[in-house]
Amino acid sequence: MKSYYSDWGILKRIAFEARAHRLQLAAVFLLSLLSTPVAMLAPLPLKIVIDSVFGSQPLPGYLTALWPQAGHHSSTLALALAPCLLVGVILLTYLQGSGSWLLQTYVGEKIALDFRAKLFAHVQRLSLAYHDLQGTASSTFRIQYDAMAVQNILIQGLIPLLTAGSRLVCMIWITWRMDAQLALVALAVSPVLFVVTYLFRERLRERWTEERQLDSSANSLVQEVLASVRIVKAFGREDDEHARFMGWSRRRMRELLRVAALQGSFDILVGVTIGLGMAATLYLGVMHVRSGLLTLGELTLVTAYVVQLLDPLKAISKNVADLQGGLASAERAFSLLDRAPDVVDHPHAMPLDRACGKFSFEEVAFSYDGDRTVLGDISFEVPAGARVGIHGSTGSGKSTLLNLLARFYDVTDGRILLDDIELRDYKLADLRNQYAIVPQDSVLFSRSIAENIAYGRPEATMDQIVEAAKLAHAHEFILTLKDGYDSIVGERGMQLSGGERQRIAIARAFLKDAPILILDEPTSSLDVRTERSIMQALERLMEGRTTFMIAHRLSTLEQCDLLLEVRNGRLVKVDGVALIA
Repeated sequence: MKSYYSDWGILKRIAFEARAHRLQLAAVFLLSLLSTPVAMLAPLPLKIVIDSVFGSQPLPGYLTALWPQAGHHSSTLALALAPCLLVGVILLTYLQGSGSWLLQTYVGEKIALDFRAKLFAHVQRLSLAYHDLQGTASSTFRIQYDAMAVQNILIQGLIPLLTAGSRLVCMIWITWRMDAQLALVALAVSPVLFVVTYLFRERLRERWTEERQLDSSANSLVQEVLASVRIVKAFGREDDEHARFMGWSRRRMRELLRVAALQGSFDILVGVTIGLGMAATLYLGVMHVRSGLLTLGELTLVTAYVVQLLDPLKAISKNVADLQGGLASAERAFSLLDRAPDVVDHPHAMPLDRACGKFSFEEVAFSYDGDRTVLGDISFEVPAGARVGIHGSTGSGKSTLLNLLARFYDVTDGRILLDDIELRDYKLADLRNQYAIVPQDSVLFSRSIAENIAYGRPEATMDQIVEAAKLAHAHEFILTLKDGYDSIVGERGMQLSGGERQRIAIARAFLKDAPILILDEPTSSLDVRTERSIMQALERLMEGRTTFMIAHRLSTLEQCDLLLEVRNGRLVKVDGVALIA
């Protein structure tokens, strides 16, 4: 799968997303830089033992200033000093590592949290057309997993890469001062490493992109099956769904094996290149000891520094390769962030406090994909406060008509007026605040009953919540629950019956007190007794509000002032109002 974002383009965007945390990131980088001087101290105790304990060399110049002249050649002093220095270096190493890990964890989680929150807010603003097409699982995976790439790239990728680069410069300078030839031999492998990295980088990126897509697809299958587990059980399809899951998982496993094989090949080439550089350095170093250019302790020290010089080269090569997995995830996250909502505020959209509720449909047409027309040539008027009943066969376009009212979608042609002003001229948030919606399948959230009733008006008092529940004939059954209004209804409210969920939805509409009411087949799945109770609540709710109600049974629409019949996306009959010419 070809990438549409360059590495540099993604890195720039990540830097932009993390700009609010630049001071914390600078602190992480500076703390990581301390690993370089600590690493430089690591081979010193061994050099002191070789040259000043076993040999006759004086202590290094930066240590002799701490002792009288007589102790500069003391092997006893050197033997006492070396272990102390070793313990100090180890302590510094662990202090630096622990502090760096703690700060990296804090800063990384903050960056990931902010980016996830931005993605989540953006996904909620995307139009229903996107969610209908893509589903929820893909967006969920990108928010929960792909968004972590921003943290990983910055904390585990770029900062170690910059630290390795800084250490490389320091080690080149130190090694060059000790033995320029050894430094040149060690650096001779760097062009080979960069060529190998360049050749593998794009292939690794493609493989990781494919793996992320397969992983997301497997996750989508799990979410789909668990959301429909009743249907799966009812039809005895557990084994078939398990087989589908195993199919996606095996494809992902095969792709991961391809990634592992490619990564392994890269690691082998890097390891062989580093090994050849080390071998050449060791051979030349031994020659320099034999010729008297270096002492044995100096060879030990310079060899340790050469290892530390080659380690950053290796780290830089591996980090560039390892970053490809994170870049593949970041690309998926940014592609979601780049998706623009189809329904947005116009530049000069006007506010709307409370609508009267007068509607005019003028030659309205709508298509989901720009190809097949779902609604066409819809024209009629609705006076403020009128009750509009809409009926028609399944798939005729009734629900689509109501979706256009709240601008879940924008009309393809024509226009819809609210109080003589086109819907698109209002601010979107203000427009949607004019509606209270009771859907056919009442959606409740995994919160308390009180929170679900107050969902459209979170500042409501408990007395107002109870009053709304009483108006919806929900108060009685709520009191029978163990925790009353504090009872948690479970995911999608599945711990309540269909009628109970519907009453909660009606109570939510009562509490919002919006001037326009949309009822999308609110009683279609209820028994006659429950329907009668629900209709009594709805009758009270519709008083003084412009109401649009969809129902299959005409008896449900008897109290409506206007009756619309929709057939194949066309308005074929209007009772109680004249069609607009």
